[in-house]
Amino acid sequence: MPGSYTYLTLTDLIPEVPPDSILSRTIFSGDGVKAVLFSFAPGTALSEHTAARPAILHFLAGEADLTLGQDAHPAVPGAWIHMPAGLPHSVEARTAVRMLLLLFE
Repeated sequence: MPGSYTYLTLTDLIPEVPPDSILSRTIFSGDGVKAVLFSFAPGTALSEHTAARPAILHFLAGEADLTLGQDAHPAVPGAWIHMPAGLPHSVEARTAVRMLLLLFE
């Protein structure tokens, strides 16, 4: 018999975010990956930072300005980004944004 699995509906796990706030919720951690859902209120931002592990950003809803190193990109629903460990990056929400972050070991 196969091992257990995790089944989630992401839209059910993303709460409405209060004004001027960013919410995050770890929805899975194991098997070499950590999955975190983010909700950004319009106008909020994660200032430039780096991650110690490789990561994937998957934008689920809304519009944001994304900076990866020196490059600026629009982040819209369906945008998918793989980042190596140590890459400086930032996110600024233009509208309410929902994003899934996957961190790998």
